[in-house]
Amino acid sequence: KEHLHTEASAEEIARSLTRIGLEVESVEDPAKALAPFRIASVVSAQQHPNADRLRVCMVDVGDASGPVQVVCGAPNARAGLTSVFSPPGTFIPGKNITLGIGTIRGVESRGMLCSAAELELSNDHDGIIELPDDAPVGVQYVEWAKLGDPVIEINLTPNRADCTSIHGIARDLSAADMGTLKDAAIRPVKGAFPSPVQVKVEDESLCPGFALRLVRGVKNGPSPDWLQKRLTAIGLRPINALVDITNFMTFDRGRPLHVFDAAKVKGNLTVRRAKAGESLVALDGKTYALDDTMCVIADDTGVQSLAGIMGGETTGCDENTTDVLIESALWNEINIAQTGRRLGINSDARYRFERGVDPAFMVPGLEMATRLVMELCG
Repeated sequence: KEHLHTEASAEEIARSLTRIGLEVESVEDPAKALAPFRIASVVSAQQHPNADRLRVCMVDVGDASGPVQVVCGAPNARAGLTSVFSPPGTFIPGKNITLGIGTIRGVESRGMLCSAAELELSNDHDGIIELPDDAPVGVQYVEWAKLGDPVIEINLTPNRADCTSIHGIARDLSAADMGTLKDAAIRPVKGAFPSPVQVKVEDESLCPGFALRLVRGVKNGPSPDWLQKRLTAIGLRPINALVDITNFMTFDRGRPLHVFDAAKVKGNLTVRRAKAGESLVALDGKTYALDDTMCVIADDTGVQSLAGIMGGETTGCDENTTDVLIESALWNEINIAQTGRRLGINSDARYRFERGVDPAFMVPGLEMATRLVMELCG
């Protein structure tokens, strides 16, 4: 709905997608899956009589019948904590079990206080979820946390490069009378100084377009909640703001980008064919042997990125990054497909570039990414 004005339900959208050739494989509705989980408050937490690491908690779940007894082994279970409770009969997705009334070391337990991992919201299983004190006890957690967004998975045929993004799918839905596309022009960010890094493209048949921008003085911490939730919903792990922005641009707009740590780039950049004997340690930690059929981005010291497929570890961004070079380019589809196949790399960037990305969005995509970097990283 950030891309489409529509009153249609998730079911109507799913039916329309299949009707216009974007076959829906599944609709995951967390509002249904997480409906039984409620916000609860721990009234008291006493040491379990028969186990050092367990506590017997009385939990207010918002029922008139009074608090419920729950045995909990989480290190952060304590009186006064507001958390998430699941009653007996609830299916726990992270454990693939249906909860029953249990007896743990001789003490009855009528439900469970949950970790984020048990609800498949993150990998955090070190303790139970901690909510703000003002979270309303008894209310559905999924409703309060605004986690009720359905996730629709579609099976894309190779000819639909225009639908490798949420924006592209929304455009197709608007053409099918499912609403009106929100397609505001992207406002450019005015440059304040010339880029000290020059770019030379040696073979324009491999790289018909290349845009680069330097942003100074960024702080690369965790990305905001809204962005982390978007990525987690589609099975991507949030890493840091800069990486998350590039993943967001890839899926939201079908515009893969690469961000170099400017301090780690030596001299100028050259887009060229790799030379026999050259190799690259990529961001996946693997070393790839290159040859002259492959297109790369190199600095004065050697190859730093596998064009359109994956960046290199040496110039990658981390928590100490302060200056970034954002790259938005166009690549030869056939060459990307051949290189990816030869090296056995299936990246989200390759998936889009080998099908063909919107050439008119190369520079606007860079402007949009620049604005996101400035908003989220300063």
